[in-house]
Amino acid sequence: MPRDTPYLQVADALRARVQAGEWAVGDKLPSRARFAEEYGVGQSVAQRAMERLIIEGILEGRAGSGTYVRRARERRRMVRSRHREARGGSPFRADMREHDWSGTWECDSEARVPAPRNIAERLAIEPGDLCVMTDYEYLADGLPVQLARSWEPMAVTDGTPVLLPEMGPMGKVGVVERMRSIGVRISGGIEVPRPARATQEQANLLGISVGDLVTEVERTYFDADGRPVETADIVVPDIRWEIAYEIVVDDSGF
Repeated sequence: MPRDTPYLQVADALRARVQAGEWAVGDKLPSRARFAEEYGVGQSVAQRAMERLIIEGILEGRAGSGTYVRRARERRRMVRSRHREARGGSPFRADMREHDWSGTWECDSEARVPAPRNIAERLAIEPGDLCVMTDYEYLADGLPVQLARSWEPMAVTDGTPVLLPEMGPMGKVGVVERMRSIGVRISGGIEVPRPARATQEQANLLGISVGDLVTEVERTYFDADGRPVETADIVVPDIRWEIAYEIVVDDSGF
């Protein structure tokens, strides 16, 4: 997003002043009316600039009191590993427990969705072949962590108890566990991370601003025969999480 946007200019100026120590941690900031007058903008612009810094964790709003300087949020590390799905149950919940958080998610599935061309290529099926499409919102202690949209070919799951990821005896567990329950053993996967900017919908769900940097991870799981059985697009807000990949070295031959 260009820096000539007025609220971003004001946010940049206020951020610089906080970082320079004009206000210390715990200090109350002047009102938005004062900032609006100082920077020659409307109060709505000043308010949006302050909300931006609240999202970044530089400021905090206190109901009925005002806006204060707070310590910037710690940027956490999200470790992705070939062994993360071997933990059983939900890998996401296990990941969040490592941060002393309770991991949950909401999901909404739709069956019989024709595969778009790019998804069909990733799943090695024909465009238009029917899939189950699932949108996920992952939360830690009730706060948004990441989003995902998953596609599973109905040729793999149709007629089984795991057709819809959120229902049945394996509802709301990881993909590997669900597939294993119907005799499909996932042996590996490929992840491709790419930088991107948050769309309006993504920003609304993640509690960030439109245009903020996110990491998009294109993930595809394969069974023991090399057949793709699930693919997903995962969105992680860069302001809160850095993504690290674990490399395991097998030295058994030495």
